[in-house]
Amino acid sequence: MSRVQLALNVDDLDEAITFYSKLFDTAPAKVKEGYANFAIAEPPLKLVLLQNPGQGGTINHLGVEVESSDTVHAEIARLSGEGLFTDEEMGTTCCFATQDKVWVTGPAGEKWEVYTVLSDSDTFGSSSQHLDEDNAEGSVCCGGAKRANDDTQSASAGACC
Repeated sequence: MSRVQLALNVDDLDEAITFYSKLFDTAPAKVKEGYANFAIAEPPLKLVLLQNPGQGGTINHLGVEVESSDTVHAEIARLSGEGLFTDEEMGTTCCFATQDKVWVTGPAGEKWEVYTVLSDSDTFGSSSQHLDEDNAEGSVCCGGAKRANDDTQSASAGACC
């Protein structure tokens, strides 16, 4: 089964968890500091919440969760064949999970990932392939980033899913 992923920035994680639990009538599948995700059966949706004070209500990134690494590799071939630039990350730790994934960027700069979860992880992770150009010391793996000189954003603001 594949499902669309929507990763949202939220100001208050606890408040967002309460709201989305009621909206989708389901509890989160995973909750960690600054992060939560829901595996919603109907409609098929992976909802990811990233605590990012001051950015609440904005999209962090979009994605499609697929069943296997074979599907990720098939999508890399297909997307490349369509002339899209792909940014591949195999065996990366992101959003408390080890994943294989590929990134593409939409015409308005929106980040999309096609990914599969290989295993859970105790660490949030980071991705050297998605460093914020303004902050080479900070890392990011989901299309968002902690801005340089902005201490109001949480460490998970530019995180992965």
